[in-house]
Amino acid sequence: MYQSYFGLAEAPFSIAPAPRYLYMSQRHQEALAHLLYGVNSGGGFVLLTGEVGAGKTTVCRCLLEQIPETCDVAYIFNPKLTVEELLSSICVEFGIAHPPGNSSIKVFVDCINTHLLDAHARGRHAVLIIDEAQNLSADVLEQMRLLTNLETSERKLLQIILIGQPELATMLERPELKQLSQRIVARYHLGPLTQAEVAAYIKHRLEVAGTQRLLFPAKLTRQLHRMSGGVPRIINVVCDRALLGTYVQGKDRVDRKTLAQAEREVLQTPTTLRRKQRWTRVAGVLTLAACALLLAVFFGSKSDLKATPSAPTVAASPAVSSKPSHAALTWPANRPVSNSKPLAYTALFKAWGADYQGGDPCLQASEIGLRCRNQRGSLLELRQLNRPAVLTLRDAQGGELHATLIELGPRHASVIIGETTAKIDIAELASQWPGDYSLFWRAPAEVSTTLRLGDSSPAVAWLRQQVARIAGKSSDTSENPHYDVDLAEQIKQFQRTRGLYPDGNVGPKTLIYLLGATDDTAPNLLAEKPAEFPLHPQKAR
Repeated sequence: MYQSYFGLAEAPFSIAPAPRYLYMSQRHQEALAHLLYGVNSGGGFVLLTGEVGAGKTTVCRCLLEQIPETCDVAYIFNPKLTVEELLSSICVEFGIAHPPGNSSIKVFVDCINTHLLDAHARGRHAVLIIDEAQNLSADVLEQMRLLTNLETSERKLLQIILIGQPELATMLERPELKQLSQRIVARYHLGPLTQAEVAAYIKHRLEVAGTQRLLFPAKLTRQLHRMSGGVPRIINVVCDRALLGTYVQGKDRVDRKTLAQAEREVLQTPTTLRRKQRWTRVAGVLTLAACALLLAVFFGSKSDLKATPSAPTVAASPAVSSKPSHAALTWPANRPVSNSKPLAYTALFKAWGADYQGGDPCLQASEIGLRCRNQRGSLLELRQLNRPAVLTLRDAQGGELHATLIELGPRHASVIIGETTAKIDIAELASQWPGDYSLFWRAPAEVSTTLRLGDSSPAVAWLRQQVARIAGKSSDTSENPHYDVDLAEQIKQFQRTRGLYPDGNVGPKTLIYLLGATDDTAPNLLAEKPAEFPLHPQKAR
């Protein structure tokens, strides 16, 4: 909403882990150095821990851009799986063939070992990255240790990088995981940013987004550091809301009042909670007192009877129950919460007209011609993608549950949780959702790689037809297979209108956005399609 107002090419404070936005503080440099050292060492485990939102995943994405070309990488981002499911995911990520429907651990391990030996013979090195590793069970960790037993006289054939929250390090101190802990060749804990680094962090992200303007004056740095604790993700959320508030007020930069309001809107800090609780209690007392006074006056005018002590409570109850409810999504207490994930994917497959068979949902999706996107983003991003999605939510106790987002309106969302469809306020949904989602999308088989300027293939001809449809030229049947400058400029314009980085390359995210505007047979998240924009630069405002 505020990008063009501030002269930004894209949203500077997205919580998506984009490597180009990574501000390399001293801590982040050290964390990346430890990961690179581990990748180039003789195998074993590398451990990176940090608080939620400290930038662990972004550092990992940066590592992927610098990893040696001789490395084959498997990336597991949601490891809350059984041993069999994780081994199956590893096979899928490495492209290892295994018998369909297999559930034998031995068969999976044999297939993985055969692949690692073959890769070593070809001069390749296998690296397995497991994000959110604090969700791994002890049994799965022990199986990961056993996978590193395969080795030559010079090095182990599998390098495993574990990335997780601080409790992961505590978990590895258990006696039963002592053997794994001894195999960690490098470990690092990523701490928060200092006050000086917060100022540099904000400046860096604004510059990457396309502006040199000082939208956050230096005098706000201390306030922002205090409210965020130096955690990058919290900085992003607060700054994004502060820019939105500044835009709404028509101001040219963020001020203290707007920043404080942003904190109140997006953070439930202890101070804010205490203030809310205090005023809630005061309001409750005043309401009861007012009700008691009204009842005393009413009954006093009718008779000499005195109001009983319970009368104020009875009078106050309807007022409380008449307020609209914005209750959080909860899982039935009499059913195991582990059922939420398969039921959520059952609903997602049903939206695509298919039945979920259990096991790896992405693998099953690929068997019916769908592609899988597992990512961390925002509700705005899901609006643009316009596809139903499985969301990983947090309940009131901090536990994890899954639900299927099937409709996203301006103020409310429809969510399937278990076997019930619930309508929830957008703000309440956002407060429960850290940002992890999974969705399916469909693309022609010929579009298998990123399309860019200079390419020539049938996929480019298909791309031209999609761009023509968005531009309102539905009758265009161009079969020009060349990705020329004009097509690249139209793609850049499309990317700008969707808040994407305008590089003119059609990767997975740009492709999903294009299909969201042209694929009429896929299930939509929005009741109506997003408004379209002109794709020819000379016509665009």
